[in-house]
This record gives sequence, structure tokens and C-alpha cells, in this order.
Amino acid sequence: MLQATNEARFWDRIARRYANDTIKDMPGYERTLERTRQFLSPSSTVLEIGCGTGTTALRLAPSVARIVASDISSEMISIAREKAAAQGCGNAVFELARADGSHGPESTYDAVLAFNLLHLIAGRQSTLANISRQLKPGGLFISKTPCLSEMNPLIRIAVPVMRLAGKAPVVSFFTAKEIEAEIAGAGFTITARERHGSGRKDSRIFIVAQKPAG
Repeated sequence: MLQATNEARFWDRIARRYANDTIKDMPGYERTLERTRQFLSPSSTVLEIGCGTGTTALRLAPSVARIVASDISSEMISIAREKAAAQGCGNAVFELARADGSHGPESTYDAVLAFNLLHLIAGRQSTLANISRQLKPGGLFISKTPCLSEMNPLIRIAVPVMRLAGKAPVVSFFTAKEIEAEIAGAGFTITARERHGSGRKDSRIFIVAQKPAG
């Protein structure tokens, strides 16, 4: 609980600056949005965990019936609500919640989304179990995650230094195969694994995983 509180404070502190940052690989981001839409429908009820300032939720909202987006940072959620109001988006709801916290009754959602999040969660097993509880039978868990073990090895030195300076959150290092194994170990069936980056190398794995239908 203390770690979650500290992480919330970190994201609260940088939220306004984060909201003004530009997306570094916009073509890759757009490919991820379009691919995600292919797994959704106008009748879908969707949950996004770790929504940040709501950019992705608001981009996907026109394609679904309702999207509930949550984040651990109250300041991120405030910004997301401001953006939703400015855009007149009525089917996106933003809530303050931990990734492994309650997001309503069990078996509520057709899809649960987690973009750029899983490497920031220490207790991924409990989060994946919670995602499974939130999904309807046969529902989809769609994620895109930086696999830090596939990046420059110097990042293992840089991140602790940045953390000491208060400029980085707690992160986990794993490969694409390792995070796939964790998702499969939580009872999901991997149905798609892709890379959407526009550069020669993309460390962010896009995974679509299905909860058993029965």
C-alpha cells in the first residue's frame, strides 16, 4: 500500500507536464488504436486501467458504447475529466482506482485495456487476476507494454539513478516472452502478438488475450 501511495504521488507531481508531452511514435500509436478498434464494437463496454490523462480512452470512446478509465493518480484523472468535458465526450467515465482494485461487479466488461502499464506494476499476478474477474467470459485483455529487458542494457543503470532523483517510477524488467507467459499463466489464451512501432526496433509488445468462454 505504501508503494502504491508513493507511486501515486510521483504521477500526481508530473501529471501536468506528462499531459503536455508529445507521443514520440505517433504512427505506431495510431496503428495500436486502429488495431484495438478491430477488437471492439459499438456495443462494447470497456475498462482501461492506468489511463493516465485519458488520451487513449477519449480516442476510443466513439467506437464503443461505454468506456470506464481508471488511474492511481488523482491529478491524472482530473486532467482526463477536463479533457472529456472540453471534448463533450459523454460515454467515457474516469475513476480513481488501483489496477488491482474494484471497477464494478465481476464479469462486467467486454474488453479490458492496459497500455504502457504492466511494467509499472510490481504485483502483476493480482492485477491480471483482477482483470480476469472484471471481464465477461470470452472477453479480451488488450495490452501494449514496453519490454525493458529488450532495450539498451544501460537502462538498468539509468533507472535506479533517475529514481533516486525522483524522475522515474518503479519499473519491472522483462522480455516479451516473459510477459506473455505471465498473461497465459493467469488463464488467458494469447490470440495476437504484434509490434506497431515505425522504427527498425520496437520494444513495445501488443498482446491480445482472451478469457475462457466458460
